[in-house]
Amino acid sequence: MAIGPVQMLILGFEDPQFTGEIVAELQRLKEQDIVRLIDAIAVRKDEDGNIDSLQLSDLSEDEAMEFGATVGALIGLGLEGDEGAEAGAVAGAEAGADGHVLDESQVWYAADAIPNGTAAAIALIEHRWAIPLRDKIAAAGGFPLADEWIHPLDLVAVGLIAAEEAEAASA
Repeated sequence: MAIGPVQMLILGFEDPQFTGEIVAELQRLKEQDIVRLIDAIAVRKDEDGNIDSLQLSDLSEDEAMEFGATVGALIGLGLEGDEGAEAGAVAGAEAGADGHVLDESQVWYAADAIPNGTAAAIALIEHRWAIPLRDKIAAAGGFPLADEWIHPLDLVAVGLIAAEEAEAASA
């Protein structure tokens, strides 16, 4: 299984009014092989502190085990070399046997971290569109020197820094 870059998103919702639009958009992106939802846990806490949770994944149980084995092997390789990779692959496959990469403890972690009347979600999203590009770059002998997501607030911060520098230069 070729795995594309995986992004972890942790989202908060102040006034959770879910209508299915997010799930529908993820389904549309999956159908076009743009992204794949490795796993997600959404937690909503009502005003009285009662918890509702939902876990979603586009992976079958076999795919979750294979993904877990790959991740476990990479972690084990870094920890203890080849022996660690083998042990990590086994542990990772076992962890994915229920069809999910995130476990139930993540629900309680998210629930404890959010105030009443809000919601949160933790999602692992695989960027499938990047697999052919990554392969072409590798075939050309390329490799990443840096990798970073640029968010709109990052650009606002750049503008603020530039304004401060311009103000300091004119003073």
